[in-house]
Amino acid sequence: MTRLQRRLLASLDPCSRAKWDADAVRDEVRGYVLEHLHNERAVLVVDETGDVKKGIGTVGVQRQHTGTAGRIENAQVAVYLVYAGQRRHAAVDRELYVPRSWTTDPDRCRAAGLGEETAFATNPELAAYMVARFLDAGHRAAWVAGDEVYGGNPKLRSTLEEHGTGYVLAVACSHEAATSAEKFRADTLAKKVPKRAWQKLSAGTGAKGHRCDDWAVIDLANPDPGSRQLLIRRNRTTGELAYCRCYSPTPVPLIELVRVAGSRWRVEEFFQSGKGLAGLDEHQVRRYASWSRWVTLAMLAHAFLAVVRADEHARRPAPDGLTPLTCNDIQHLWADTARSGHSACWLYSKTSTRPPQARCSRH
Repeated sequence: MTRLQRRLLASLDPCSRAKWDADAVRDEVRGYVLEHLHNERAVLVVDETGDVKKGIGTVGVQRQHTGTAGRIENAQVAVYLVYAGQRRHAAVDRELYVPRSWTTDPDRCRAAGLGEETAFATNPELAAYMVARFLDAGHRAAWVAGDEVYGGNPKLRSTLEEHGTGYVLAVACSHEAATSAEKFRADTLAKKVPKRAWQKLSAGTGAKGHRCDDWAVIDLANPDPGSRQLLIRRNRTTGELAYCRCYSPTPVPLIELVRVAGSRWRVEEFFQSGKGLAGLDEHQVRRYASWSRWVTLAMLAHAFLAVVRADEHARRPAPDGLTPLTCNDIQHLWADTARSGHSACWLYSKTSTRPPQARCSRH
């Protein structure tokens, strides 16, 4: 039994009464993910997700916009850092967003188990903390990706550049960037791109195959070392434009920037599977310690599923035309095996529309 397993099995009530350090376990989860999913071209993806709550006692809750509901709701928001390698992806860190309405109310913070030193931090600042913690632990990732919340924050971009970590961060059409001529809005620069500069490239594969769009890149002016660009994506159907600020210590080809931009959607996959399979959003707790323990355990469960899936695909690739095991399949097989006391030998489905079969044998 590993040290991580011994810690988590120390009590039947691991979220509130047990004595264990959630941050120490988080670090071990990070090490587990890096051990099994490490990739030299990995991307760290940052994003926030919200959980709708009732009442005012849950730590960090207030009326705020959450993408989960698509509107302003009474919700709790947290920022996650997802390690996206070539084989799979999993969360390696988390930070709870604590609004000003909390940090300016010491009694409320104390009742929820937040320390008196708790200070307000924006989502980009929380992302910067997590990336710095990842790098300070001796780990490396080639890139960081995120949406407009993070791309529009100059401090986060500067922090990444100081660490020599490349980034592809989305920005708004109104974002201003300096070229060798002068400073322009992103949408103004897009109008200056000649037709021959657009390239049809895939940002990855989805349910319907490759996600192909037209892409172009514009070099930006900056006296500091490194390569900086504005990356522009044009939807081949609607013509809609999207923009990213890019930095790399050394110049990289357009196709690499497109790959990193496409990696951003891996965090959405984590939120979907983390909530659907590992109970990431099912916590019914009020205090900070209980919240951090719950989401850490959910991260561990999801990381386990991701690693098993990656290992199964490596050991037994699915034959052409057949559907490989998904995290959802593995979660169901593992749960059934645990309930029945059997050991499972996982097989691929005979057709792409049928669920995979499990062949079991007694110990």
